[in-house]
Amino acid sequence: QVQLVESGGGLVQAGGSLRLSCAASGRTFTASGIGWFRQAPGKEREFVAAIDWTGDNTYCIDSVKGRFTISRDNAKNTVYLQMNSLKPEDTAVYYCAVGRGSYYYTGLQDYKSWGQGTQVTVSS
Repeated sequence: QVQLVESGGGLVQAGGSLRLSCAASGRTFTASGIGWFRQAPGKEREFVAAIDWTGDNTYCIDSVKGRFTISRDNAKNTVYLQMNSLKPEDTAVYYCAVGRGSYYYTGLQDYKSWGQGTQVTVSS
């Protein structure tokens, strides 16, 4: 069973940057695709970005392209989400999750283990 802990959230002004970290315990982490999702108040949880087990293949939604970058360091059992040029609409609780396989996935149902989330608040 993989356990995930997100960190790096906080309050930032529009245009600022944050780097989220997702630290994992468990042997299957390095062989699994990892995803980042977010959930704003009153909205459904949505996919943001994902990375395959090698770190060579990534995917993200159009609204964050050019601003967010997902990466991983398997030696540290950690996945990162670098967020630049933040906007108020990026405000949400951000979650990382372990995929059911080694590729990257975009659906909630494709993930099996979730962290507790970290709050990101972007002020205008």
